[in-house]
Amino acid sequence: MNMPLSESELTSIITDYNGCTRITCRVQPRSSRSKIMGVFDGALKVALTAPPVDGKANAALCEFFASLFRCPKSSVSVVSGMTAKNKIVEVAGTGASAARSAVCANCK
Repeated sequence: MNMPLSESELTSIITDYNGCTRITCRVQPRSSRSKIMGVFDGALKVALTAPPVDGKANAALCEFFASLFRCPKSSVSVVSGMTAKNKIVEVAGTGASAARSAVCANCK
């Protein structure tokens, strides 16, 4: 079940950084479906269907955010935490305010 989120909850999680947007997230691989689960421990918790092997979860995370923000997959990259559950994702071409709005809309 998705938890309703407010944009104020996301201000420290989704931030502007050098013309891009950075999202602090915690990934839960091998879930039944890909979705945003809410905010946990100062990060956006994202459930993914992909397993955490051979970069599949990272690719699924980038694809998930590209779909959510309606931008090309090449605009989304994992910049920190390639082999960890806690990651920082960078999105080019999407402002932090628009990203927060899209995340909130996805969780309603």
